[in-house]
Amino acid sequence: MTTADTSVRVAWSADADAIADLQAAAWRARYADVLPPEILAQIVPELFAAKWVASLDKPGDARNRVLVALEHSTVRGFAVTSPSPDDDADPIVDGEISELTVAPQHRRTGHGSRLLQAAADTLRADRFTRATMWLDARDDALRAFVASTGWEADGAHREVDPVGDGSVRLKQVRLHTTLVGDDG
Repeated sequence: MTTADTSVRVAWSADADAIADLQAAAWRARYADVLPPEILAQIVPELFAAKWVASLDKPGDARNRVLVALEHSTVRGFAVTSPSPDDDADPIVDGEISELTVAPQHRRTGHGSRLLQAAADTLRADRFTRATMWLDARDDALRAFVASTGWEADGAHREVDPVGDGSVRLKQVRLHTTLVGDDG
């Protein structure tokens, strides 16, 4: 019997192009029904690659982490953890998963579960006791997946402007989880 060689590790700067490719494809799929075609066409890997190199080489905070889900040596997903920037957060206590993305054609293969668990473990190792994550309010599947692992909506919501000119507003909801249990 053959099993897939899958894992999650901290991203290296050499992963920047693969993460940028994956992010562009995932965002085009995620926002295909809300962004105008001319904006979707602008979501290309080159838009993200230099930012990934910079953030992987010199993160702004030692607790800013990028994790990649691998199948063999191919990046299939990524997650980003950091102190929570929310106005109601304590940056010592509250961590955030600001991105949890799996390549559209590789969803439902375990990469999301591994990434989510690794992100929570990473936040816990960085001594955060609570984690939050903002999700697109329209993405029922992702919200149900995250909720099935113990995350709950905390009542916070916001609107983001992905285009930057007010022409598109996306509603997001915040989920949270406690990172310390009875053993921690």
